[in-house]
Amino acid sequence: MQKYGQHFLISDTVLTQITDAALLLRAVQVVEIGPGKGALTLRLLARGVSLTAVEIDPEMSAHLQNVLPAAAQLNLITADFLAFDLSRLPAVPTEFVGNLPYIDAAAILDKVLSWPHFAAAVFMFQKEQAQKICAPAGGALYGPLSVLAQLRAEISWVCDAGRGCFAPPPKVESRVLAFQKLKTPVCKAQDWEKTARLVKNAFLHKRKTLFNSLSLAGYGNEKLTAAFAALSLGEKIRPEAVTPAQYAQLARHL
Repeated sequence: MQKYGQHFLISDTVLTQITDAALLLRAVQVVEIGPGKGALTLRLLARGVSLTAVEIDPEMSAHLQNVLPAAAQLNLITADFLAFDLSRLPAVPTEFVGNLPYIDAAAILDKVLSWPHFAAAVFMFQKEQAQKICAPAGGALYGPLSVLAQLRAEISWVCDAGRGCFAPPPKVESRVLAFQKLKTPVCKAQDWEKTARLVKNAFLHKRKTLFNSLSLAGYGNEKLTAAFAALSLGEKIRPEAVTPAQYAQLARHL
């Protein structure tokens, strides 16, 4: 039952910490991504959570149905979460939880944070990826993933999980992060696409200044000069030195 390269979380300590964090942030609706064998699913159900679970592997879905209590408040959907239409869910504040597949974690996080009804999330990532998500401006790991996550959510550390917390053990360490939707958006919904595009273009050329990177991406030099002056950004500033809020402001000016 490991067709999709799953590493199943078996640590009671880590499972309890994820469950506690999810209950602390609980929204109207809770969605688990990739429940697998149901270790976290069963804990959430035991704590009274009414749950929707999206599982890509039909064999895992069948396994879950066999191990769940008869009265379990679970809506089990067999689907690839990245292909799943979130409009099928009730349009209410939603919390997401899951031990994300490393290869798809960034794409899943982006999909969740982009959904209008996202309220909170508790996700496990490869440790280095989690560090990138939380990295501050100026940090060695700061990049598009950092900016685009921090523009949409307040992010906090929950716990770490070593290789021995899984069966089979992965080759890397893992980290659990909690996300809460910002009460006051830094970037307005109507500005999101152009902000995300600007951020991705900003980091395309690692050795160039932000001004030159954006110029190469097609932003006019005159507009760039005016926008940088309005935000008091020096034209020699590097992309990694610009804060998420400044990127949102820059996108509005351009």
